[in-house]
Amino acid sequence: MCKILVVDDEDEVREAVARRLVRDGYEVEMAATEADGLRLIREANPPYEIVVTDMVMDSPTSGVELLQAAVLREMFTEVLVLTAYGSIANAVECMKAGAFDYVEKNIPGVDVFEVLSIKVKRAIQNRRSLIREFQLRERLRGGEPAQEL
Repeated sequence: MCKILVVDDEDEVREAVARRLVRDGYEVEMAATEADGLRLIREANPPYEIVVTDMVMDSPTSGVELLQAAVLREMFTEVLVLTAYGSIANAVECMKAGAFDYVEKNIPGVDVFEVLSIKVKRAIQNRRSLIREFQLRERLRGGEPAQEL
């Protein structure tokens, strides 16, 4: 079962995202602040496979801070950044920092939870593909393979 962390300072959003992901069959943990999210990322054993984080919480860079912490903790963790304040500059910053994707919360006429569900599935597939590629490269170099999925 895929282990996902959802970090958002808006209770309704965090809980709705978590409910949807649990319904999709994932194990979900939640954090309401950047500090709690960072602590959970550091303490998670095994690390989270997916992190879904709000962009702006305690500071305008909360999402990027969580993204960087998640990827530093486990390079194959995929991060999806949610934001109510979408801009091209924010999206570019997140993608450059290694986000798998960037999702705006307030798109008129769009079920953001359905979009997020689809993107999480794609992130899991991407993660598995990256791990398999890494394992193959390690075998070809004669090194020890990473843990199999």
